[in-house]
Amino acid sequence: MLSLLKKLMDSNNIDGYIIPKNDEFFAEYSFPNRLKFISKFSGSAGMAIILKDKNFLFVDGRYTEQANIESGKDFKIFEIPKVRPFNILKKRKDKLKLGFDPKLFTETSLKSNFRDSCNLVPISNNLIDEIFNLKNNYKSKEFYCLSETVAGEKITSKLKKLSSILKKKKIQNIFISAPENCAWLLNIRGFDNPNSPIPNCQIIINKKNIYFFSDTKKIKKIKNKINYKKIKFYEFKEFSKVISRLEGSNFSIDRNSCSIFNKSIILSKFNILNEVDPCYALKAIKNKIEIKNMTDAHIADGAALTKFLYWLKNKSNFNFTEIDAEKKLEKFRKRNSNFLYPSFNTIAGTGPNGSIIHYRASANSNRKINKKDIFLCDSGGQYNHGTTDVTRTVCFSKPPSKIRNIFTRVLKGHIAVFNTNLNKVNTGVEIDKRARFFLKKVNLDYGHGTGHGVGYFLNVHEGPQAISKYNNVKILPGMILSNEPGYYEKKKFGIRIENLIYVKKNKNRVFFKNLTLAPIDTDLINYKMLNASEKKYLFNYHMNTYSKISKFLNSKEKKWLLGLI
Repeated sequence: MLSLLKKLMDSNNIDGYIIPKNDEFFAEYSFPNRLKFISKFSGSAGMAIILKDKNFLFVDGRYTEQANIESGKDFKIFEIPKVRPFNILKKRKDKLKLGFDPKLFTETSLKSNFRDSCNLVPISNNLIDEIFNLKNNYKSKEFYCLSETVAGEKITSKLKKLSSILKKKKIQNIFISAPENCAWLLNIRGFDNPNSPIPNCQIIINKKNIYFFSDTKKIKKIKNKINYKKIKFYEFKEFSKVISRLEGSNFSIDRNSCSIFNKSIILSKFNILNEVDPCYALKAIKNKIEIKNMTDAHIADGAALTKFLYWLKNKSNFNFTEIDAEKKLEKFRKRNSNFLYPSFNTIAGTGPNGSIIHYRASANSNRKINKKDIFLCDSGGQYNHGTTDVTRTVCFSKPPSKIRNIFTRVLKGHIAVFNTNLNKVNTGVEIDKRARFFLKKVNLDYGHGTGHGVGYFLNVHEGPQAISKYNNVKILPGMILSNEPGYYEKKKFGIRIENLIYVKKNKNRVFFKNLTLAPIDTDLINYKMLNASEKKYLFNYHMNTYSKISKFLNSKEKKWLLGLI
């Protein structure tokens, strides 16, 4: 395929071609996956540059090991942000002409990655699509509306909040380019993407109307159900026509989700305001019903995961593989009628595969689980009333003291995050330091953020909130985040403990509450390293887990769970 692409590069008079992971809607999980097609890399984030003589693949710290395994034969792998494309390209004596699809890039992403290191050439026809027809398996189903008992807030209420912001900033027109924000604003969902119920759509809002762009074959169910009369529906191809008819002088776009292609259309008539889409911040604050429904979803998910962990820990026959374990966990989740599908591809890595942060078992990599292995399982579900994401690390025999000590340090960081006094420490940067503290005392660390924001029956990864070295966004009541410190020893083992937590305010006190309900493997803990407060946390966590999910367990599962308290 690389040779075919290079022939197309010649015919387009370019020296190279840039291929991102994302589609035109910039979704994390999307189809088609052009990057995987050309590079074999299956991670959720990355970018390839194909030159006539070399091929480069840029991924973040979560994926470096995975990228080397999957793509290292044909691609030189670089870790972003340590190395960006401009760092490589500026070393060349010649200034290359690199082609790109303007529908797949924002101006921000191109500037941050390439600067003035090359000449960027927009090409309207995607060259990967010219090589191979990547069929979209997610095109057929219609969008649908959420009931108020699920959404927790009326469309009119959300639009009022947005309108207030637009009025304050004197924004006359706004382009909501991120489909997840459109879904949140209009209380709709769909089937256009794997792992998330996001409908591929975009909207323009002004004082007069809402202009809704989508595949109009998918809107029959929502057209008459959306309780808002000012919505006009259009095909994506009518975007330019609608823009030409709109009034006003300015237009707000989101620099991180509006493509260069759409920006150029808007720019032909309007002054552009590069603003962050207000929906991101509004969506991040969950209402009371969303929190309640997420709590219920986690009770159901916790019961399924606990059954799975009991099955794992009490198996006498170890004649099973990573894929067997993945299928077994999904089988437990499917017993609940509200479960729809996994919220991401399950990470089930045993022994050395556990050290690959976002590992995905395949026919080639599928490893038989050994009794002496440390097994890491990161999984989640989309329920029709919530999204889950949880990681547990388990052992099947007495682990070496080194592993127990590292696991305990990860656990201490996990507890430290939960116990953060959010009245005093309320940014991701500061909380992240608390998670890494106990590992750094012995010169250990991990190559990913401590926590990401989580959507409500939407994306399992959501901004702007995050717990990381780089995120200064204030953590506010109603936000949901993951709490997932870890440690990974290359080609040996991986450790991660992940719960979803939400921010609660009670009178003047702001603090984290756990959503996830699933036991932590006590066989991996060195209790001598825990102080009284940490032991109390563990006791209370397991007590709460037992009280919430025991009624869904059989007698043997109950007894086992009770024994962990």
